[in-house]
Amino acid sequence: MEKGTWKIITATALFAVAMTTVADCAWTRWQTQGKTAAQRSEENEQERTTSKINKYHQYDEEFIRQSLKNNVDFLGEDKITKLSNQYVVVVGAGGVGSWVVNSLVRSGCRKIRVVDFDQVSLSSLNRHSCATLKDVGTPKVECLRRHMREIAPWCNIDPINELWTIENGERLTLGNGAPDFVVDCIDNINTKVDLLEFSYNHGIKVISSMGASAKSDPTKLNVGDLATTEEDPLARVVRRKLKKRGILSGIPVVFSAEKPDPKKAKLLPLPDEEYERGKVDELSALNDFRVRILPVLGTMPSLFGLIITTWILSSISDKPLEPIEGKNRIKVYDGIYQSLAGQMSKSGIPGQRIPLALKDVSYLVEEVFKGKSPISGISTRLALTKWDPLKPISLQNVVVVTKNEQKIHEDRVLKGHESLQDVYSTEILELIAQRFKEEAYYSQFR
Repeated sequence: MEKGTWKIITATALFAVAMTTVADCAWTRWQTQGKTAAQRSEENEQERTTSKINKYHQYDEEFIRQSLKNNVDFLGEDKITKLSNQYVVVVGAGGVGSWVVNSLVRSGCRKIRVVDFDQVSLSSLNRHSCATLKDVGTPKVECLRRHMREIAPWCNIDPINELWTIENGERLTLGNGAPDFVVDCIDNINTKVDLLEFSYNHGIKVISSMGASAKSDPTKLNVGDLATTEEDPLARVVRRKLKKRGILSGIPVVFSAEKPDPKKAKLLPLPDEEYERGKVDELSALNDFRVRILPVLGTMPSLFGLIITTWILSSISDKPLEPIEGKNRIKVYDGIYQSLAGQMSKSGIPGQRIPLALKDVSYLVEEVFKGKSPISGISTRLALTKWDPLKPISLQNVVVVTKNEQKIHEDRVLKGHESLQDVYSTEILELIAQRFKEEAYYSQFR
């Protein structure tokens, strides 16, 4: 081989080695730069996180008190201090519960546990206290924690993304110490009753939200004992279930006394696919209640939540609320009671003692006969009538009717001695018999 050819081969080899070395160096340098950039980015992120944490913890008591100035002026410095030391467990972080958490944080409460298994949905944005489009699909409890951190970073929000059940009640309710208050914002009937019974038996102050769906009149909102609620089918079912567990009173609730009106809103039909999933009744306060599409005016759940927080603030500050029990319906019940006494007088037995108390009237009207006459379905100008003339007056022989129906019953049955079968249809007689049967069952728990 000629000497010139070897020179070319040698030069080519040296050039290839040099280029390979340059490429290796470039690749190593690029990798090093990439790692350095990644490390720098990670360090910067850590610095930002540390900065945020430091920012969240840089607020002193004077700053915090300034943010609560209006509440301090209203409640007093000592009550705000007491509130800051309260521990509240809120079960349910939807339309009502999110407003409870939001308003508690803004009021000065610093330790809140939120328990909920659900996620923020697009349809819930009309009633959630802080969720945005970015939060859709994320756990409700995490959504609240993030937003509350922006409002009051000194607050300790403990999010528990789980379903509260009686089996894990000890851990979820008492696992971080005994709370000063438990707030029930659950819409599952059985879980709701379990939580109320759990709190009651453990001596924890509890307040419960009743039904806000299909309601729109804010003037009918009230706070009272569960035993005094009216026009709330959810409250009625909860009350009956708790009676069976030996709890007759002592559960404060927020409820609406607004009468149901199908012209305002009503439940939409239950889709067939919901039935195919099975056990729809287990989700309901009433048959198929929970799984239907419930029409909810977005402002109503927020009002329920704000009332609950106001009740807690009032309790802590020793300024308890004085609700108007039954929205002044005591006079209404007294008038209904007197209608029965008047009937006895007109029937020729004025001296007969009526073995019913005034509270029994509200029970008959609201619980047994659902606030309306079983004869016509009318809910105005109500009265009481003795039903079977051959039986004494009792909770199982008095019917809620209209005043006009009372007079007809007096004339035809009590004084005219016509039989019930001749005066009323089979459907009406069966309905009233069913109401008496239900009363007989629940009377054992009264």
